[in-house]
Amino acid sequence: MPVAVPTPRRRGRQVRQAWAAYAMSQAGSGIGAGALPLVAILLLDASDWQISLLAAVAGVAGAVAVVPLGPWVEFHRKRPVMVGADLLRGVTLLSVPVAAWAGGLTFGQLCLVAAAQTVGTILSSAASTAFLKSLVPGEHLVLVNARWESTMWTAGTVGPPAGGMLVSWLGALAALLVDAASFLLSALTLGRIRHREPAPAVPERGRHSIAEMTAGWRHIAAHPVLFRLFGHALLFGGCIVASTPLIAVLMLRDLGFSPAQYGLALGVPCAAGVLGSVLAPRIIRRAGLMPTLLIAGAARCLWMAAIPFAPGTSAGLVLIIAADTLLLLCAGIFNPAFTTHRMRAVADGYLARVTAAWAISSKVAQPIVIAAAGVAAAAVGARAALLALAGVLLASMVVLPWRSWTTPEPAVSIGPGQTTGAQP
Repeated sequence: MPVAVPTPRRRGRQVRQAWAAYAMSQAGSGIGAGALPLVAILLLDASDWQISLLAAVAGVAGAVAVVPLGPWVEFHRKRPVMVGADLLRGVTLLSVPVAAWAGGLTFGQLCLVAAAQTVGTILSSAASTAFLKSLVPGEHLVLVNARWESTMWTAGTVGPPAGGMLVSWLGALAALLVDAASFLLSALTLGRIRHREPAPAVPERGRHSIAEMTAGWRHIAAHPVLFRLFGHALLFGGCIVASTPLIAVLMLRDLGFSPAQYGLALGVPCAAGVLGSVLAPRIIRRAGLMPTLLIAGAARCLWMAAIPFAPGTSAGLVLIIAADTLLLLCAGIFNPAFTTHRMRAVADGYLARVTAAWAISSKVAQPIVIAAAGVAAAAVGARAALLALAGVLLASMVVLPWRSWTTPEPAVSIGPGQTTGAQP
């Protein structure tokens, strides 16, 4: 029986529903950002090492748990996976205030909840990337990815201050309740989408499960452009995450800025991420997808080098804000271009596993870079450690696939009857 092709109006409604679900979950995550550590500190009197353990469990243990689930996501329809990932995150978050009010909250439960958030986030990301590719016509991918990107930046800009006020008024559990409710509402909205997905990929008969679990990484390795972008992403993401605590130390301790000035330096640049994602479709339309990706990807690596030279004056504060603003502006332009390129470059039967492999690798690599930067800061100071991270960022520009500026990459074989590259 032939599958009815949805009309543009119906498809547009489905995209808006998917966007609304994403906006809900992002808004809740912005409001609930940092709420789990706050609960651990305020309700359980957790020590410093326990807070660090909570972060490590959330990143590494959660990411490792997703590895065997990557093929399962690939070989099933994606919308039910997205709904399940939202339910997992919502229900586990909801268990925290319930346990607290019942007097049974433990640190172990918080670790499990934190790991569940990582698992749900990676599963949702892997499934939603493939789902959007099936839902959105190819010529509209840049515009839709830019909308998702601007939503993420907006939630990241507005959510934490709103969450801070909510915590100050009603406590950390209130922020967790909002976050949990956002995931449950997102699951409800996704469940209402009536989109007939294409049949999912079918696993090869006789292929070992280990081969299926590692297929995402092997697909990346076999695709020279993706492989270079993958390496660059790990370096960039690790350096950015590792720089956050070092910038806090530099501003608050070494340069003597007040917490209000530090908050200003964190908050103001986020608006540039929104602006960059809004401008991205227009820039890509005029300059082309790959030139935009390469120039914005290189440009976002330039600005951290200015921060270690900031003095403890008003001019230094302006310098830090300007550098971070330019970095996030370039990142806001880069991300929709990169996401669109990856969607087009990866064959449908591998997209979920490639997205999951990307996210898992980032979750594992970032704590390693953070630890290395912390050791460097303890030995030579925050300013020198930031300079080292800035140097790594500048060097990572070389890793970008500059040869692909004008030449499309051909398909690359990775196994019997299997090729990488965009499908015809």
